[in-house]
Order: sequence, then C-alpha cells, then structure tokens
Amino acid sequence: MQAIGRWLQHLIELLMALMLSVMVIAVFTNVVLRYTAGTGFASSEELARLLFVWLVCLGAILASAEGRHLGFDLVQSRLPRRAREACTWITRVLVLYPILLLIQGAYEQVKVGVGIYSPVMGYPLALTAAAVLVMAAAMLGLLAVNTLRGLREQADDNASEDRQA
Repeated sequence: MQAIGRWLQHLIELLMALMLSVMVIAVFTNVVLRYTAGTGFASSEELARLLFVWLVCLGAILASAEGRHLGFDLVQSRLPRRAREACTWITRVLVLYPILLLIQGAYEQVKVGVGIYSPVMGYPLALTAAAVLVMAAAMLGLLAVNTLRGLREQADDNASEDRQA
C-alpha cells in the first residue's frame, strides 16, 4: 500500500513539474513574441490558467497526503493523549462535510462545463472543474485512509494497554 502511495506521489510530482514547465515556456514565449515581433499567441493565457488550476489542486493533494496543510495545533498539542485523540476524531468528522460539499459542487460544475468551451483553445470548461473534483475525491480517499489507520492504531494501543494491565 505504501509503495502505491509513493508511486502516486511521484506521478503527481512529475505531472506538476511538466505543467509548470509548459506554463513557463508558453508564457515566456508569448512575452518574447510580444516584445520582439509585436504579436503572440492567444492560447498562452488559457493554457496557463488551466494548468495553474490543475497545479494548485494537485499540490493540495500532495500537501494533504503529507499533512502539510495549514493547521492550528497550539491547544491540541498541549492536551493529554486521550483528549488529543478525541480532537483528531472531531476534526476528521468536521472535515468530511466540506469535502463532500466540494465534491458535490465540483461535480455540478463539471456537468455544466461539459457543454461550454473556452473561447480561444476550445477545450471544455469541465476540465477546469475536474481539477477540483479530482482534488476533493483524493482528499476524501486520504481522509478515509487516515481514519482507518487511526482506528488500527487505536486498536493496537488498546491491545497493548490490556496486555500491560
């Protein structure tokens, strides 16, 4: 399971590097063409915008997987172990609702965007909303994995406490 997770992490990192490279090349080429030839290609902005949305969403998936999202644990870190575990479970339950709302909203945007096309490149705008849908679905999966891992660790801790008693 960890090997699959590492493989997915490397795949996402590779995709992000490729997207960033394409964005830099497209925007840089467009800037050079505007200043040297007085022209440019209009698709540069749309391509950069689409790739930026995907870049941010993929980065959010990686941050979530690595536990690097913005967090405030000043109070929780000072609580006793049982209270800290309770706060962790409360947080997991509270995070579930916004993720489900995000999935629902992104899915609706994908449905709407299927029939609407970008003005210059002509790609369906559902591709932009799909980035948010993929991000939310991945975060839901990560939440499920972390929850199952937490349940297993709690069961192991309780078993070791029972053996010690």
